Amino acid sequence: MSNNVRLAIFVAALGYFVDVFDLILFSILRVASLTDLGVKGDDLVTVGTYLLNWQMAGFLVGGVLWGVIGDKVGRIELLFGSILLYSVGNILNGFVGQFGPGVDAVLSPIDQYAVLRFVTGIGLAGEIGGGITLVAELLPKNVRGYGTTIVVATGVAGAVAAALVYEYFTWRGAYIFGGVMGLGLLALRLSVAESGIFKAVAAQEDVARGNFLMLFNNWDRFSRYMNCILVGLPIWYSLAILVTFSPEIAKALGVAGPIIAGTSVFWFYCGITIGSVANGLFSQMVGSRKLSIGAFLFGLVLALGYFFHAPLADTSAFYAVIFVIGFCTAYWAMMVTVAAEQFGTNLRATVATSVPNFVRGFTVPITMVFALLKDQFGLGIVEAAEIVGIGVAVIAIIALIGLRETFHVDLDYIETDKKPAKEKT
Repeated sequence: MSNNVRLAIFVAALGYFVDVFDLILFSILRVASLTDLGVKGDDLVTVGTYLLNWQMAGFLVGGVLWGVIGDKVGRIELLFGSILLYSVGNILNGFVGQFGPGVDAVLSPIDQYAVLRFVTGIGLAGEIGGGITLVAELLPKNVRGYGTTIVVATGVAGAVAAALVYEYFTWRGAYIFGGVMGLGLLALRLSVAESGIFKAVAAQEDVARGNFLMLFNNWDRFSRYMNCILVGLPIWYSLAILVTFSPEIAKALGVAGPIIAGTSVFWFYCGITIGSVANGLFSQMVGSRKLSIGAFLFGLVLALGYFFHAPLADTSAFYAVIFVIGFCTAYWAMMVTVAAEQFGTNLRATVATSVPNFVRGFTVPITMVFALLKDQFGLGIVEAAEIVGIGVAVIAIIALIGLRETFHVDLDYIETDKKPAKEKT
């Protein structure tokens, strides 16, 4: 393995570390930052949701934007631009409400916060897809899984780092620290060389690159694209429903003792960190992406069944199951890797960057269905969560069946409108 490949893996891993760091940092800082800005009581939830929606909108915009840039201009430019944007956005987040009377006259501190979460969301959207696309194209097909596993296993540790940083910084200082950390990573990015596969395709003037509409004008491509997205739904269902509402769900399940959402997040991401390594190694051992994802999906179904129906006597038992659920949802890296491998070089970054962000975007309809079942149909919080869980699991299993096995696929091919893409094996 060349030094450039090692550096690319290292930089992609640190890039995703900063990505997850910022994602979790906002959740941790939400109450403290909004309280400092004068938000109180029930408005903490309302305003927090408002900011989260703006951040999610940024993810959706950035997922397409950076993917197109990655296929049209280059993987390195994608990573460079995304980290620069979210680093600056994070630093500016630390100055919300302190920009001076000129800015305050146009935007309230909360609106400033919303704009900057949107900008930061756009920047963050490029990291995981861009990093995995570059690493996948640089590594031989028989060891690609190891590289992408390192990227994500390192990245999810950013969640733990975010919790530790807040122990030592104010909310403003924590945002600034995250931004400075990103700018430091930017210096490393300058030393990473471009993918040779991409450069070869870029030299062909007659090949359409980064055309997002190509994903919708051909049924074969569209079905592959949607299957890549739908297979990831259980991951964000688990985080958005089971972990976020863990105090309320635990109470309804009769768990003795208080459950803290932040502690649930911690154990969930501990599970993901260990599970990411296990999932990648299992994939390499059995020589199959689909089997690896399928095994973890099956484990998740069993874990959810235990979570909803087994007696969880105390907080330790509850957090242990949350850890197991996190472990079983740790096929995030494999999902993005499969998305990158499903498509030709001229659309690979567009797909690998947009897929994880559209999966994140599905959090909105998932939580809407959950709220509808609970509030409009009168179901209990446990029953509503279980029905939604069954639904996303069934959808993910069907999507996985529809995906092609890509473990041994050569990535040096392109997508055309003339016929479905062919891969070299």
